Amino acid sequence: MSGTRRLKFDEIGYWSEIKLDIVRDYASAYSRILAAQRKPDLHHVYIDAFAGAGVHVSKATGEYVPGSPVNALLAEPPFREYYLIDIDRQKVALLRDLIKDRRDVHVHEGDCNRILLENVFPNVRWEQYRRGLCLLDPYGLQLDWKVIETAGKMRSIDMFLNFPVADINRNVLWRNPEGVDTADLKRMNEFWGGEAWREIAYTTKRDLFGHLEKEENAVVAEGFRQRLLKVAGFKHVVEPLPMRNTRGAIVYYLFFASQKLAAEDIIIDIFNKYRQRGVK
Repeated sequence: MSGTRRLKFDEIGYWSEIKLDIVRDYASAYSRILAAQRKPDLHHVYIDAFAGAGVHVSKATGEYVPGSPVNALLAEPPFREYYLIDIDRQKVALLRDLIKDRRDVHVHEGDCNRILLENVFPNVRWEQYRRGLCLLDPYGLQLDWKVIETAGKMRSIDMFLNFPVADINRNVLWRNPEGVDTADLKRMNEFWGGEAWREIAYTTKRDLFGHLEKEENAVVAEGFRQRLLKVAGFKHVVEPLPMRNTRGAIVYYLFFASQKLAAEDIIIDIFNKYRQRGVK
C-alpha cells in the first residue's frame, strides 16, 4: 500500500485494543439486527469521525492491529454505507488505498466537526429510515458539543464516545483553575457545550475554608453522562467504561449512547465481558 513507508502507525496499548474489540462486537450485532429488519427496511451506516489509517501497532506485541474502520468493513452482514473521516492527509491516503474503489465507502479529509454536520449527518435522517452507528474517538478535546448534541437530537444515531479525561485533567482541571490557558478553556467549553462543567468538576464542600477542590474523575464523567441524557436527548446512556494505561490511571471513559433499550442491553453485556478481561 502506498504511504506505508512514510506513515508511522499509531501504537496502541492493551485497553485501546479492548476498545476496538468492544466497538467491533457491537458493530457486528448492530448490523445484523438492522439488516434483518423489515417493514420498514432500514438503511444503516457506519460513521468513524477519527478513523486514522485503519491499522495500528500493538505496544504489547509489535504486531499490526486492525483499526475500527477495518473491523466495520469486515462486519457481516455489511453496513449499507461507511463514512470515514480523518484530518491527517497521510492517514486518509492509506484509508483510500485500503478501500480501493468501493462505492459504499466515503472517505473525507478534514475537520470532523464540520464534515459530520454538513456532509454526513444529513444522510442519516430518521424520517428517511436511515440509522447510523457513530464512533467519536478523538485523541483529546478536539470534538465540538454541537456534533454530540446533533447526534442525540437526530434520534437515528447510536454513538460511542471517547471522553478524554487525561487531556482534561492535564490541561484544564487544575487545582488553581485561574492558571489554565485560555486556549485549553476554549477547547473544554466547546467539548462540553458551555461552562457548566465548572460546577461539576469543582467543589468547596470538603475544604474547611471553602477553597475549590477538584472532584474525582468519576464525578466529572457522571456529569457528562447526565448531559448526554438531559441535553443531547439520548434516552439510554450506560455507565461508561474506564480505559486505563499501563499504570492503571484512567486515560479516558468510553461512553455509549442510544435511543433504544435493546442497544443498552447489548452494550452492557459487552462492557461487562471486557471489563473483566481488562483487569490485569
